Amino acid sequence: MVLLRCVSWLIVLVLTGPNASAQTLGAAAPEGEPARQQRWIVPSTEAGFPAHALLYRPEGDGPFPLALIAHASTQNPLRRAQMPQPSYTALARELVARGYAVLVPERLGHGRTGGPYVEDQGDCADPNYEKAGRATAAQILRALNYMRDQPFIAKVGAVVIGHSAGGWGALALADRPDQLISRVVAFAPGRGGHADDVPGRVCAADRLHAAASAFGRRARAPVTWLIAANDSYFPPALSRQLADAFLSAGGHVEFHLLPQCGTDGHWLIEHDDGVEAVSDALGRASTKPLARRSARPMPAN
Repeated sequence: MVLLRCVSWLIVLVLTGPNASAQTLGAAAPEGEPARQQRWIVPSTEAGFPAHALLYRPEGDGPFPLALIAHASTQNPLRRAQMPQPSYTALARELVARGYAVLVPERLGHGRTGGPYVEDQGDCADPNYEKAGRATAAQILRALNYMRDQPFIAKVGAVVIGHSAGGWGALALADRPDQLISRVVAFAPGRGGHADDVPGRVCAADRLHAAASAFGRRARAPVTWLIAANDSYFPPALSRQLADAFLSAGGHVEFHLLPQCGTDGHWLIEHDDGVEAVSDALGRASTKPLARRSARPMPAN
């Protein structure tokens, strides 16, 4: 364990050394493919640790509505330090085809961004899932607000798409006014999955329920909740309970159970079927507003 911690800190120091604070915000490389892909540096919630991000956008000058994709996470510090830049390329390409500019920022404590892991949930026996989710949400919001100041980004109507821990943070952002965030798409949202690296085991599930209720009480933006039938981190039965807790507290939510994918549907969002599900959810959202405190979440057809 001591060796693991030493290696972890060495990697963090290499990735977040003295050059980290000197980086200039904005575009950090020329545009490329696909979809005008470009490396950007955007602010985080910690001074001196800007977030590395990928930006995709349609042809033209905009302004384009923004879709921000919030990536998954892990409590393991070595895995976080080694995390490659999240790209969600297939999903970004689909969103660009729908007219969105897409930002995929790498949050604090991960990979090249480095810095402190501010969204730590704590020990498995005593986790603080609400605090972790709000810390994730604060980082998403910091990047989102920075992008709204760019001339090619629309000032209103952003969509936040979160995966796993990123989806959990996106749920915490549903309390933003709809002028800022028009919709949240949460794919397999949650924290504490794979407790002790055991599929299907979740740390203190009752704490997840309580935090989902807390997020739902203040929610304004409608939420589309997506989960694959063979998700091993947050199985469908648990995910439905969490969505119900969010809904019962006052949130706007529509729950969709998606087909199985591969050996673990938790990563479905990185495959074509998951991309199609998110795209369909956004298409439905443009024509069918959700009612507050609607009926129990229903599975997809």
